[in-house]
Amino acid sequence: MEIDHPAPVESNRDRIITAAARLLAENGREAVSTRAVSAAAGVQAPTIYRLFGDKQGLLDAVAAHGFTTYLNGKSGFRPSGDPVEDLRTGWNLNVDFGLANPALYALMYAEPRPGVVPPAALAAMEILAAHIHRVAESGRLRIDEERAAQLVHAVGSGTTLALIATPEAHRDPAVSHMAREAVIAAITTDTPTPVAPGPAGAAIALRAVLPQSDALTAGERSLLTEWLDRIARG
Repeated sequence: MEIDHPAPVESNRDRIITAAARLLAENGREAVSTRAVSAAAGVQAPTIYRLFGDKQGLLDAVAAHGFTTYLNGKSGFRPSGDPVEDLRTGWNLNVDFGLANPALYALMYAEPRPGVVPPAALAAMEILAAHIHRVAESGRLRIDEERAAQLVHAVGSGTTLALIATPEAHRDPAVSHMAREAVIAAITTDTPTPVAPGPAGAAIALRAVLPQSDALTAGERSLLTEWLDRIARG
């Protein structure tokens, strides 16, 4: 007699995420109910609560899975010798992701929860921070890294959501390009790296490469970091 073994937990998790992602893409967030997902995945509702905690936990997992899948599809991207140009590429990839996955993107950015950052949005911010850090290391960042990342994130996600809300026939790609160049002009300088870009720029550049030095004690590093941040903010 053949025994029907229960499906592994990870298998159930994958099936639930796949089913929820399909419902989300086809009919939007409201279609992702516990009842609909459990039926589509072939599991009982308690399984969803056991694996994800609640519906929001499931939605966060779906968004994280979708974003990771998208990034894996873009694994051919390699940093160039120009960090500002790489920032442009990152902006374009963000917009492309949003337009290709509007429901997922809205899940990440259109429903903010005070004090809570969805895992997918956090992963995207970490990628952005890495782009900004490379610009800072090159001595071409006008403002401190945190403020620059917040500005790029705010304008980039806002622009993408606005394009998503615009009927495809009326979308103007120039809007994204203009917003991108305005932000880049606001946070970067064309000054070549070997030339000192002024006190604020020099402080930002030194702040970016400070972790590479072991010449200071932890206390000295902390104090210098504080001074550099004050100079960078003018």
